[in-house]
Amino acid sequence: MSAETLITDHLDLWNEAITKKSSSGRGSNGKIQLTGVNKLRELILELAVRGKLVDQSQEDEPSSELLKKIFAEKNKRIERGEIKNPKNLPSIDGAELPFQIPASWKFIRLGDAVEIIRGITFPASEKSKSPAPERLACLRTTNVQDTIEVRDLLYIKESFVTKNSQYIQKNDIVMSMANSRELVGKVAFVEEQPDEPMTFGGFLGVLRPILLHPKFLMAVLRAPHSRETLIGNASQTTNIANISIGKLNPLVIGLPPIEEQHRIVQKVDELMALCDRLEQQTSDQIAAHDTLVDTLLGTLTQSQNATELAENWTRLAAHFDTLFTTEQSIDKLKQTISQLAVMGLLVEQKKQGKDANSLISKILYTRDQLAKAGNMKTKASETIDPNDTYLSIPENWIWIRLGNTAKFIDYRGKTPRKVNQGKRLITAKNIRQGYIDLTPDEFISEQDYTDWMTRGFPRKNDLLFTPEAPLGNAAIVNLDQEFALAQRAICFQWHVPEISQFMLIQIMASPFQEQLVKNATGMTATGIKASKLKEIAVAIPPLQEQERIVQKVDELIALCDQLKGRLNQTSETRCQLAAAIVKCALD
Repeated sequence: MSAETLITDHLDLWNEAITKKSSSGRGSNGKIQLTGVNKLRELILELAVRGKLVDQSQEDEPSSELLKKIFAEKNKRIERGEIKNPKNLPSIDGAELPFQIPASWKFIRLGDAVEIIRGITFPASEKSKSPAPERLACLRTTNVQDTIEVRDLLYIKESFVTKNSQYIQKNDIVMSMANSRELVGKVAFVEEQPDEPMTFGGFLGVLRPILLHPKFLMAVLRAPHSRETLIGNASQTTNIANISIGKLNPLVIGLPPIEEQHRIVQKVDELMALCDRLEQQTSDQIAAHDTLVDTLLGTLTQSQNATELAENWTRLAAHFDTLFTTEQSIDKLKQTISQLAVMGLLVEQKKQGKDANSLISKILYTRDQLAKAGNMKTKASETIDPNDTYLSIPENWIWIRLGNTAKFIDYRGKTPRKVNQGKRLITAKNIRQGYIDLTPDEFISEQDYTDWMTRGFPRKNDLLFTPEAPLGNAAIVNLDQEFALAQRAICFQWHVPEISQFMLIQIMASPFQEQLVKNATGMTATGIKASKLKEIAVAIPPLQEQERIVQKVDELIALCDQLKGRLNQTSETRCQLAAAIVKCALD
């Protein structure tokens, strides 16, 4: 099977193998990566550098002749003083051969056919972000992306450039020689001669091929095998991996005849353009799908009553199998379920049911008793202005300010020193959306626990909340052990503990989360003050209705999780199949 047939026969697989990008912090950012298309790009490059992408021609001059010309040209440049006389590279041992190549090819070391120049060094005090006379642009690692990115350049005095070879030239390959382990060895190609003189910094290197097609060399350096070898040979400090010229020069690569190099470059360009189209097509499909999901789910939350909701749901249910086919769409469905719950549209209203007045009275009575005993410092306002409400609720529900439903337990100042064992410390990092994550394990001493926890102790069914980044995470306390609460976390100790499950749903739902953002302050790290948080209104249904809502939400979210599990299994299978095809093609 030809390489092109291998690629085109599996277009659906390359297109559909999609995974969610890992994310940290609050919730899911919904971003995905096109794993299949990425695997396809890797396959194209790997086939190219192994001689499997295009046919060989008997009319091509053998690479052994090309290698003679390369050595001759290299010696001429040494004699003219254009490049240094490099150290002799060791002959290639048979055990070093990374894969099989065609008979017309020859294995060489990278340094045999490439000049490598390290970037210039200069004091940090000498760099500027503004062009000026006698200064020139200087590339750094952030400029080495898929192409050379020139929107954020440094400018340094030209006197720091001591060699003509340290000026960027057309067809240079710029490599990140010192970077994080994932990015070290990344390369970008200089398509055109810069309009103004340009150099490159000490964390970069420039590779200048000698009689090689520069874009073939780019394919070599971007191919997975080369990337893995370079990263594997890089030295590592705490945060930085470094590829030295001494490790780069001996890299073993396959050298095709120059005519075949041209054919390979042309075919790689064609197939990468196909990948670009696949990527754009998939992105467009995902964007259109997201818009459709948002629109149809929006009709549910805009329903005015149970009858209208049933009609809108019937329309959506008819397309369920085509709508909820991604993790992001299922997460949106979950959010819609929560929003319907706090609007009173998820379960039927009992005509003979109680209203929430008795529950509100019980909540306020407990609040007042705590205040009289000196166990609560401040109350929230009692009156609710219509402008303070932010969604429609049933007639038998009642609005109340959050600060009147619970005692707020929080701690300010420097958290006690952490120790290896003692009382567990729960920080904002442990409070995720809907659950408490006990990693990382952190503890404070028993004595510090007694001295620190002076405002109250969290108990089961209380709710933990993060008022700063990640803003709005909430989880119910389900721990059997005592624990300390760090700063930048709040415990809501409900005056009536039975409301905890419904309040978790309400706090995590988008209407309340939007109120948090509306009342937050700060530019980069937004947060909400406790005084503002206490004044946000929350809707309280009768207790029996809360129980029915919680039960229904649990049932529907469990179904969503099952759907997501099947979806993840299908996605994982597609990605494994794509990887298997790549492996078979290269074996």
